[in-house]
Amino acid sequence: MILRTSQWAGLSLLLGLLLFSLLGITLSPYSISEQDLNAILVPPNADHWLGTDHFGRSMLSRMAHAIGLSFALGILCVVTSALLGTALGVTAVWAGKRVDQALAIVVNILLALPGLVIVLLFAAIAPGSFWVLYIAISLVQWVEYFRVTRAITQGVIQSPARQSSNMMGFGTWYQFKRHIWPAIAPSVFTLAAFGGANAILTMASLGFVYVGIQPPLAELGLMTVELFPFYSEAPWLLAQPLVVIALMVFGFHLLAGKRT
Repeated sequence: MILRTSQWAGLSLLLGLLLFSLLGITLSPYSISEQDLNAILVPPNADHWLGTDHFGRSMLSRMAHAIGLSFALGILCVVTSALLGTALGVTAVWAGKRVDQALAIVVNILLALPGLVIVLLFAAIAPGSFWVLYIAISLVQWVEYFRVTRAITQGVIQSPARQSSNMMGFGTWYQFKRHIWPAIAPSVFTLAAFGGANAILTMASLGFVYVGIQPPLAELGLMTVELFPFYSEAPWLLAQPLVVIALMVFGFHLLAGKRT
């Protein structure tokens, strides 16, 4: 699998943000909740490279933790939803009509509600819980993997090559690796890249309405809402979480480009 130039750019951008997060968490002498009321809304300087917020907290530490939190949620949601959706999509075709119909009913029920509504319902059950958000977003995202994988697998199952492997006695795992996975892999990777971006945007959206991650944890959407009243006094503070959200989403979208 060869990545295009735009995909390398997206991967480099995401790795750069991840490196910033790791270094910021490791090397910053300030915690995300440590306040200095004598240094409120301080612009970037030698002591605080990204300045301080309205409570005198280090923006470097908070941005590093917020980026790490977004990456953790995005990666967990992508891995879980991709594995679940791909496995069920292939199983729906391979296991026969009854299994296919049962899974189709489950998918139709989930599709009847907008994804954000489902996530909001889960967030209302346990406000501020990272793991509840992870479960809710994964529950929404696996459906796309299922639909795409199922559609592609239906064609592969009926192909002469796959049927020949079956008649020659090759096992299920071999047939999956030899025929099905090469056909579905490009679509799965593309969905995964978009899924990472959507997970980050969903968590930020929940932060905008105060039902996502709660203080004192640092989260990009919540930070944007907290810093918005100070946009005229310290515009550099409001710009930081907004720019990072845009860069993370842009990086994932570049990574989702067509593979050759």
